[in-house]
Amino acid sequence: QAMEREVVAAFGKGEPDEIMSSAFKLKVTREDIHTLRNLRWLNDEVINFYMSLLVERNKKEGYPAVHAFSTFFYPKLISGGYKAVRRWTRGVDLFKQDLILVPIHLRVHWALVVIDVRKTTIKYFDSMGQKGDKICETLFQYLQEESREKRNLELTFSEWTLHSMESHEIPQQLNGSDCGVFMCKYADYISRDKPITFTQNHMPYFRKKMVWEIIHQQLL
Repeated sequence: QAMEREVVAAFGKGEPDEIMSSAFKLKVTREDIHTLRNLRWLNDEVINFYMSLLVERNKKEGYPAVHAFSTFFYPKLISGGYKAVRRWTRGVDLFKQDLILVPIHLRVHWALVVIDVRKTTIKYFDSMGQKGDKICETLFQYLQEESREKRNLELTFSEWTLHSMESHEIPQQLNGSDCGVFMCKYADYISRDKPITFTQNHMPYFRKKMVWEIIHQQLL
Protein backbone atom coordinates (compact mmCIF):
# COMPACT_ATOMS: atom_id res chain seq x y z
CA GLN A 1 0.00 0.00 0.00
CA ALA A 2 2.87 2.33 0.75
CA MET A 3 4.14 1.53 -2.74
CA GLU A 4 0.72 2.21 -4.24
CA ARG A 5 0.74 5.62 -2.51
CA GLU A 6 4.14 6.48 -3.93
CA VAL A 7 2.97 5.63 -7.43
CA VAL A 8 -0.16 7.75 -7.03
CA ALA A 9 1.99 10.64 -5.80
CA ALA A 10 4.35 10.29 -8.78
CA PHE A 11 1.37 10.42 -11.14
CA GLY A 12 0.01 13.41 -9.23
CA LYS A 13 0.28 17.09 -9.97
CA GLY A 14 3.63 18.81 -9.76
CA GLU A 15 6.24 20.57 -11.84
CA PRO A 16 6.58 18.63 -15.14
CA ASP A 17 10.36 19.09 -15.10
CA GLU A 18 10.81 18.05 -11.46
CA ILE A 19 13.49 15.32 -11.40
CA MET A 20 12.05 12.14 -9.92
CA SER A 21 15.13 9.98 -10.37
CA SER A 22 18.66 10.38 -11.61
CA ALA A 23 21.33 7.74 -12.14
CA PHE A 24 23.44 6.32 -15.01
CA LYS A 25 23.97 9.93 -16.24
CA LEU A 26 20.21 9.93 -16.99
CA LYS A 27 17.39 11.96 -15.48
CA VAL A 28 13.71 11.09 -15.33
CA THR A 29 11.27 13.94 -14.75
CA ARG A 30 7.68 13.88 -13.53
CA GLU A 31 6.62 14.39 -17.13
CA ASP A 32 8.61 11.31 -18.17
CA ILE A 33 7.09 9.25 -15.33
CA HIS A 34 3.63 10.29 -16.54
CA THR A 35 4.25 8.36 -19.77
CA LEU A 36 3.85 5.26 -17.56
CA ARG A 37 0.21 6.08 -16.86
CA ASN A 38 -2.20 3.60 -18.40
CA LEU A 39 -2.45 3.75 -22.18
CA ARG A 40 0.32 6.32 -22.62
CA TRP A 41 3.33 5.71 -24.85
CA LEU A 42 6.63 5.32 -23.02
CA ASN A 43 9.34 7.79 -23.96
CA ASP A 44 13.11 7.36 -24.48
CA GLU A 45 13.98 8.56 -20.98
CA VAL A 46 11.86 5.95 -19.23
CA ILE A 47 13.06 3.16 -21.50
CA ASN A 48 16.75 4.04 -21.25
CA PHE A 49 16.53 4.31 -17.47
CA TYR A 50 14.76 0.96 -17.19
CA MET A 51 17.31 -0.74 -19.47
CA SER A 52 20.12 0.65 -17.28
CA LEU A 53 18.37 -0.82 -14.22
CA LEU A 54 18.32 -4.23 -15.93
CA VAL A 55 22.05 -4.06 -16.67
CA GLU A 56 22.76 -3.03 -13.09
CA ARG A 57 20.57 -5.76 -11.60
CA ASN A 58 22.25 -8.42 -13.72
CA LYS A 59 25.69 -7.31 -12.52
CA LYS A 60 24.69 -7.42 -8.88
CA GLU A 61 22.67 -10.61 -8.88
CA GLY A 62 24.85 -12.82 -11.02
CA TYR A 63 22.50 -13.00 -14.00
CA PRO A 64 23.94 -13.11 -17.55
CA ALA A 65 26.21 -10.18 -18.47
CA VAL A 66 24.07 -7.67 -20.38
CA HIS A 67 24.86 -4.61 -22.42
CA ALA A 68 21.93 -2.38 -23.34
CA PHE A 69 22.22 0.22 -26.07
CA SER A 70 20.35 3.48 -25.74
CA THR A 71 17.21 4.06 -27.81
CA PHE A 72 19.29 6.59 -29.78
CA PHE A 73 21.79 3.98 -30.97
CA TYR A 74 19.81 2.38 -33.78
CA PRO A 75 18.67 5.63 -35.49
CA LYS A 76 22.29 6.83 -35.34
CA LEU A 77 23.52 3.56 -36.87
CA ILE A 78 21.07 3.73 -39.77
CA SER A 79 21.64 7.41 -40.46
CA GLY A 80 25.43 7.44 -40.16
CA GLY A 81 26.60 3.85 -40.52
CA TYR A 82 29.21 2.18 -38.33
CA LYS A 83 31.43 5.28 -38.21
CA ALA A 84 28.70 7.21 -36.42
CA VAL A 85 28.48 4.72 -33.54
CA ARG A 86 32.01 3.39 -33.42
CA ARG A 87 32.75 5.17 -30.16
CA TRP A 88 29.56 4.02 -28.42
CA THR A 89 31.36 0.93 -27.14
CA ARG A 90 34.46 2.58 -25.71
CA GLY A 91 35.30 0.59 -22.62
CA VAL A 92 32.80 -2.17 -23.48
CA ASP A 93 33.73 -5.44 -25.13
CA LEU A 94 30.47 -6.53 -26.73
CA PHE A 95 31.87 -9.97 -27.38
CA LYS A 96 32.43 -10.58 -23.68
CA GLN A 97 28.73 -9.95 -22.96
CA ASP A 98 26.16 -12.73 -22.83
CA LEU A 99 23.32 -10.59 -24.16
CA ILE A 100 23.07 -7.28 -26.00
CA LEU A 101 19.74 -5.44 -25.90
CA VAL A 102 18.87 -2.99 -28.66
CA PRO A 103 15.62 -1.03 -28.23
CA ILE A 104 14.19 -0.10 -31.62
CA HIS A 105 11.88 2.87 -32.10
CA LEU A 106 9.78 2.57 -35.24
CA ARG A 107 8.21 6.04 -35.31
CA VAL A 108 5.08 5.09 -33.34
CA HIS A 109 6.08 1.66 -32.09
CA TRP A 110 8.73 0.09 -29.85
CA ALA A 111 10.38 -3.26 -30.52
CA LEU A 112 13.45 -5.04 -29.18
CA VAL A 113 16.40 -6.84 -30.71
CA VAL A 114 18.27 -9.31 -28.52
CA ILE A 115 21.73 -10.38 -29.59
CA ASP A 116 22.65 -13.55 -27.71
CA VAL A 117 26.43 -13.75 -27.98
CA ARG A 118 26.50 -17.16 -26.24
CA LYS A 119 24.15 -18.75 -28.78
CA THR A 120 25.12 -16.59 -31.79
CA THR A 121 21.52 -15.55 -32.39
CA ILE A 122 19.89 -12.21 -33.20
CA LYS A 123 16.18 -12.14 -32.43
CA TYR A 124 13.56 -9.48 -33.04
CA PHE A 125 10.73 -9.15 -30.50
CA ASP A 126 7.67 -7.19 -31.56
CA SER A 127 4.46 -7.08 -29.54
CA MET A 128 2.49 -6.48 -32.73
CA GLY A 129 4.01 -9.42 -34.53
CA GLN A 130 5.74 -7.35 -37.20
CA LYS A 131 8.81 -8.72 -38.95
CA GLY A 132 12.23 -7.25 -38.25
CA ASP A 133 14.45 -9.29 -40.54
CA LYS A 134 16.10 -6.22 -42.08
CA ILE A 135 16.76 -4.77 -38.63
CA CYS A 136 18.45 -8.02 -37.56
CA GLU A 137 20.60 -7.94 -40.71
CA THR A 138 21.61 -4.33 -40.06
CA LEU A 139 22.65 -5.23 -36.53
CA PHE A 140 24.58 -8.28 -37.71
CA GLN A 141 26.51 -6.01 -40.09
CA TYR A 142 27.19 -3.67 -37.18
CA LEU A 143 28.56 -6.59 -35.11
CA GLN A 144 30.72 -7.63 -38.04
CA GLU A 145 32.28 -4.17 -38.26
CA GLU A 146 32.70 -4.03 -34.48
CA SER A 147 34.46 -7.41 -34.50
CA ARG A 148 36.81 -6.36 -37.31
CA GLU A 149 37.54 -3.02 -35.70
CA LYS A 150 37.98 -4.14 -32.09
CA ARG A 151 39.24 -7.73 -32.36
CA ASN A 152 40.48 -8.02 -35.92
CA LEU A 153 38.18 -11.03 -36.32
CA GLU A 154 35.66 -11.84 -39.03
CA LEU A 155 32.26 -13.07 -37.91
CA THR A 156 30.95 -15.96 -39.98
CA PHE A 157 27.42 -15.27 -41.14
CA SER A 158 26.60 -18.98 -41.44
CA GLU A 159 27.27 -19.46 -37.73
CA TRP A 160 24.60 -16.94 -36.75
CA THR A 161 20.82 -17.36 -36.63
CA LEU A 162 18.66 -14.28 -37.33
CA HIS A 163 14.99 -14.63 -36.48
CA SER A 164 11.89 -12.44 -36.10
CA MET A 165 9.78 -13.90 -33.32
CA GLU A 166 6.34 -14.89 -34.59
CA SER A 167 3.21 -13.62 -32.87
CA HIS A 168 2.49 -17.08 -31.45
CA GLU A 169 5.98 -17.30 -29.91
CA ILE A 170 5.77 -14.24 -27.66
CA PRO A 171 3.00 -12.34 -25.82
CA GLN A 172 1.27 -9.74 -28.00
CA GLN A 173 -0.35 -6.44 -27.10
CA LEU A 174 -4.09 -6.03 -27.57
CA ASN A 175 -4.13 -2.23 -27.66
CA GLY A 176 -2.20 0.52 -29.39
CA SER A 177 -0.27 1.87 -26.44
CA ASP A 178 1.57 -0.83 -24.50
CA CYS A 179 4.42 -1.59 -26.91
CA GLY A 180 7.02 0.17 -24.75
CA VAL A 181 6.04 -1.79 -21.64
CA PHE A 182 6.05 -5.05 -23.62
CA MET A 183 9.51 -4.22 -24.90
CA CYS A 184 10.86 -3.46 -21.42
CA LYS A 185 9.39 -6.65 -20.01
CA TYR A 186 10.70 -8.80 -22.88
CA ALA A 187 14.12 -7.40 -21.95
CA ASP A 188 13.55 -8.08 -18.25
CA TYR A 189 12.58 -11.74 -18.73
CA ILE A 190 15.16 -12.48 -21.43
CA SER A 191 17.98 -10.94 -19.43
CA ARG A 192 17.23 -13.42 -16.62
CA ASP A 193 16.95 -16.32 -19.12
CA LYS A 194 13.32 -16.71 -18.05
CA PRO A 195 10.50 -17.86 -20.33
CA ILE A 196 8.28 -14.90 -21.31
CA THR A 197 5.04 -15.73 -19.54
CA PHE A 198 3.26 -12.39 -19.05
CA THR A 199 0.22 -11.19 -21.01
CA GLN A 200 -1.62 -7.99 -21.87
CA ASN A 201 -3.44 -8.32 -18.51
CA HIS A 202 -0.24 -7.65 -16.60
CA MET A 203 0.35 -4.25 -18.23
CA PRO A 204 -1.39 -1.94 -15.71
CA TYR A 205 0.50 -3.66 -12.88
CA PHE A 206 3.83 -3.54 -14.78
CA ARG A 207 3.41 0.18 -15.42
CA LYS A 208 2.96 0.93 -11.71
CA LYS A 209 5.81 -1.36 -10.80
CA MET A 210 8.09 0.43 -13.28
CA VAL A 211 7.26 3.80 -11.69
CA TRP A 212 8.33 2.48 -8.29
CA GLU A 213 11.45 0.82 -9.72
CA ILE A 214 12.58 3.96 -11.53
CA ILE A 215 12.02 6.20 -8.51
CA HIS A 216 13.86 3.77 -6.19
CA GLN A 217 16.44 2.81 -8.82
CA GLN A 218 15.96 -0.84 -8.06
CA LEU A 219 14.05 -3.65 -9.73
CA LEU A 220 11.58 -5.63 -7.66
